[in-house]
Amino acid sequence: MATEPETPEAALAAEPAVPSLVDRYFTRWYKADVKGKPCEDHCILQHSNRICVITLAGSHLVLQSGKAIKSIFYQISSNCSRLQNKVSGKFKRGAQFLTELAPLCKIYCSDGEEYTMSSCVRGWLMEVNESILHKPSILQEKPSTEGYTAVVLPKFEESKSITEGLLTQKQYEEVVVKSINATTATS
Repeated sequence: MATEPETPEAALAAEPAVPSLVDRYFTRWYKADVKGKPCEDHCILQHSNRICVITLAGSHLVLQSGKAIKSIFYQISSNCSRLQNKVSGKFKRGAQFLTELAPLCKIYCSDGEEYTMSSCVRGWLMEVNESILHKPSILQEKPSTEGYTAVVLPKFEESKSITEGLLTQKQYEEVVVKSINATTATS
């Protein structure tokens, strides 16, 4: 009994999807309701070399509401700009040290809303994403790749404990479901 040859579309559909670069090399950690603000969730992509990339989580208000981002500022206060962070050498001289709640940048939306991205991990600020200054929409279009806000390097001695207080992918999904159920129950 001969079987019919598969169409190219069917063959492609049958093959397992290749995991993305982020899925292969990074572990996703989440911080829900940063600073007690509902739906201001952040995603921390942790590489095996302990580098952490800070991004917006999928449930963040900026991504869920479809708000237009007007601008992004790394000027945290009159005395502190994350753009002034200049790292050099093996010992990362000049890097700004961040705590878990240290602000990284401010996101301004066209409707007047303002959101602050926080570090969520203690460590040295390695770089900020200057490309989102020129094209803020990247933050929404590609939040876990080109739309990252900053790269943070935790202290070596703290690298094992940086995930304390952060949620795994599964825990985060449970929190989001509970939040959605609570919102629909009160509506």
